[in-house]
Amino acid sequence: MTLYEELKARGLVAQITDDEIIDLINNGKATFYIGFDCTADSLTAGHFMALTLMKRLQMAGNKPIALIGGGTTMIGDPSGRTDMRKMLTKEDIAHNAACFKKQMEKFIDFSDGKAWLLNLNYVELLRDVGACFSVNNMLRAKCYEQRMEKGLSFLEFNYMIMQSYDFYYMFQHYGCNMQFGGDDQWSNMLGGTELIRRKLGKDA
Repeated sequence: MTLYEELKARGLVAQITDDEIIDLINNGKATFYIGFDCTADSLTAGHFMALTLMKRLQMAGNKPIALIGGGTTMIGDPSGRTDMRKMLTKEDIAHNAACFKKQMEKFIDFSDGKAWLLNLNYVELLRDVGACFSVNNMLRAKCYEQRMEKGLSFLEFNYMIMQSYDFYYMFQHYGCNMQFGGDDQWSNMLGGTELIRRKLGKDA
């Protein structure tokens, strides 16, 4: 049984963008990331599922990057929610991120810069990638669906752009060619692949 077949059998794969992913992970050639928003001071069962996936991929020779998203945590992911997340202070986020890292170190190897903490300049972000996103397409994204009924704040609307920028940045600077995430993140992950294609003319 290949690694991909094992992940499928365990229910850890819902959908993929390209069959090339199968060969990359089976042959230990993926540099991949999973993002974790540190909205609390302890990991959840959902985070544990992601760490299990990361561990299995790392054991097969793939290189994991755990992205503890300081920037995205400040906004709050609107996916699957009917209300806005509680706004956290920078101090809260820094504390939660430190707690996450301590717990994550029990599962994956954090040496040699495998964890990346985000510090974005918002104006530079918008100038760099804002023109690559269609508001019409974003409004149709599944991650915003539930929030559209009760009202989606402009702050939360930026979440997809920031997650896409994460993938774009790490593709350029860390050779990160793959992203994994929860099924509710599908639109955000596609946003990242499309941004890389439009800005760099490459596939991720």
